[in-house]
Amino acid sequence: MSFALLIVAAVSGQGIETPIVSEATDKVEVAYGALAEGRNHEAIASLTSAREASPSDPAALINLGTAYARVGKAEKARECFEAAARGERFMLQLADGSWVDSRRAARMALAALPQQGAFASR
Repeated sequence: MSFALLIVAAVSGQGIETPIVSEATDKVEVAYGALAEGRNHEAIASLTSAREASPSDPAALINLGTAYARVGKAEKARECFEAAARGERFMLQLADGSWVDSRRAARMALAALPQQGAFASR
């Protein structure tokens, strides 16, 4: 599974049972554009800064982990994915348009890491 498939759209604030985007949905910076275009270092800078405002957002954590994985920082990626897997549950939209529980997306990202230790969310 490619890390590109796991880029998640920021659709936080939705209940896990309702994968429908509403206008009331909170938007969190998840660096989707930077990740989709392979600008991984830019994504890391953006997501690291955004974590100050929303440190436990699963979409941001998954995308940050993906960016770290892409630049060879597998342990940092693992930390991000594990934090997302333990965090709040939201429905997240993947880059392919499908919806998935944030904890499941984080576990998928963990499984996609190389044996020694990486993944993304839109």
